[in-house]
Amino acid sequence: MLIELEELTKTYGAVTALAGLSVALPGGAMGLLGPNGAGKTTMIRSLLGLIRIDSGRGRVLGMDIERQALEIRQAVGFVPEDECLFPGVTGVQFVAYAGELVGMPSRDALRRSHEMLDYVGLGEARYRRVESYSTGMKQRLKIAAGIVHDPKLLILDEPTNGMDPAGREEILALCRDLAGAKGMNLLISSHLLPDVEAVCEYVVVLGRGRLLAQGRIADLKRPHDGEFELRVRGDQEAFARILADRGVKADPVDDRLRIALPAGEGVASLWEAAEDSSEQIRMLRPRRSTLEEVFLNAVGGAG
Repeated sequence: MLIELEELTKTYGAVTALAGLSVALPGGAMGLLGPNGAGKTTMIRSLLGLIRIDSGRGRVLGMDIERQALEIRQAVGFVPEDECLFPGVTGVQFVAYAGELVGMPSRDALRRSHEMLDYVGLGEARYRRVESYSTGMKQRLKIAAGIVHDPKLLILDEPTNGMDPAGREEILALCRDLAGAKGMNLLISSHLLPDVEAVCEYVVVLGRGRLLAQGRIADLKRPHDGEFELRVRGDQEAFARILADRGVKADPVDDRLRIALPAGEGVASLWEAAEDSSEQIRMLRPRRSTLEEVFLNAVGGAG
């Protein structure tokens, strides 16, 4: 396992941030979800050895989070949500300095800095001072700093927070390339479920410092008995009225219909309705839970 936590507990005075958290993560592109106060940030800080836990055990890349914190930070990249850039330095200086902090020789760190800035699309801005960068540029700069040492695991905390749609897509495209083409393990903490689903194959849901759900997104999005998604060639709403006349609930959702068949009735009734109305069904598939439904069910079940 890439990450293993066992009965991890951390309190801040009267507040319990982690309450005996146990989780094992296999690697790949992983999403970390949870409402505010769920313990996501505390979990990340624990993984990196940035805080001292009260009790429990944990390993990252086979290394103990308490005894080998420095080694973990040298093998893991981190892209924090908070502003971490300091003014007066250029982009290439900032990324090179990040490389030196994890033990890279100065010459190697500078060479890798140039390579990473080209990779994230900041090659032309490498000699500009970082305070002149836009929000999206700053985020790409932080990613360049997080991967300058070619880490085995990259942790990103709210990587698209506060960004416009175009900037969000640039960051998500970078994450997909890192996980896919580069084969880098990612742990993305985000409150934006579509962003997690756009990149990740695996997800962990926390609540009140405990594990609420985890697994492959495809497995967690289970089919609903008697419910289907359907698209016809012609007028969706007109076909919905035809189905309603036959006692079949059909709600328009985006470019398709969400179908709920009466108990005991099969999909043959949908084909019959299409034939009788001279309509053509272009898509018919079982309806599966959305990631939002998985999240809300997990959080609601814990409440």
